[in-house]
Amino acid sequence: MKGSQRLRHVDSSTPRMERALPDLPMASTVMVRLLRISVFGMSDFFEPVFRAVGLTDNSFHVLCLLVAAESGSDSPSELSEMVGTSRANMTRILDELVEDGFVTRATAPRDGRRQIVTITAAGRKKVRDTVPRVAGPLQIGFSELDDKEMAQLDLLLRKLTVSFDKSAHAMRAAA
Repeated sequence: MKGSQRLRHVDSSTPRMERALPDLPMASTVMVRLLRISVFGMSDFFEPVFRAVGLTDNSFHVLCLLVAAESGSDSPSELSEMVGTSRANMTRILDELVEDGFVTRATAPRDGRRQIVTITAAGRKKVRDTVPRVAGPLQIGFSELDDKEMAQLDLLLRKLTVSFDKSAHAMRAAA
């Protein structure tokens, strides 16, 4: 199903959902649905790009974060938080990156319970070689948004992220 079809489905099913579930805040529900289909569409769009270079979007993100880290290293839990994936999925991603020789894992010197992931020279080369192949699709994927809309989207997504954090904290405190 294409994105435009997914949007039509949201539009056609929302009134029925609103009638069937009158206590459900529909505007927020539609936003969740739109975000989900946007993320799905984004993954669908980028999957062949990353498959062609032997990575996934998450593994590329991990490598980029490690290249950008001053020490070239970080912990699996920090990487999981920054990529926005579960720790179990991060373990799988790191296993693949270790197997490919793009990162190494070691026990932290001061805390034997903690692991440190470090990018290798091969990992740095993989990122450098991949960036030109990803840059064009990134620009194409967002080409329907002008600079002002990109800035608005950035602002709104940041605001939404903070809103979810504050709301989650308030809900935990109330429980």
